[in-house]
Amino acid sequence: QVQLVESGGGFVQPGGSLRLSCAASGFTFSTYPMSWYHQTPGKERELVASVSASGKNTYYVDSVKGRFTISRDNARNTMYLQMNSLKPDDTAVYYCRTEDNRGAYYGQGTQVTVSS
Repeated sequence: QVQLVESGGGFVQPGGSLRLSCAASGFTFSTYPMSWYHQTPGKERELVASVSASGKNTYYVDSVKGRFTISRDNARNTMYLQMNSLKPDDTAVYYCRTEDNRGAYYGQGTQVTVSS
């Protein structure tokens, strides 16, 4: 079955950087677009960035453009999110996501906390 495992979260000061990873298994990773979402308490999960199956096309929400970079390594079945110039507003649980004709799949999430 589809399994997504996020890692790389942690505590960082404003202006710092983190690199999140999402290890995927149970499906043909290289043929599916992937996304990063985040969620804060009391709010819905929100899209942060997405990447096409090949990795050639990416999308970012305005709030992270120029600071975050999404990428994937199809040989390793892994997706990444490089997060630079982090702000307190970036504090959230970050999830990787994929979907097929049966629905959407999320990992367990990794906490990112940005605070001085």
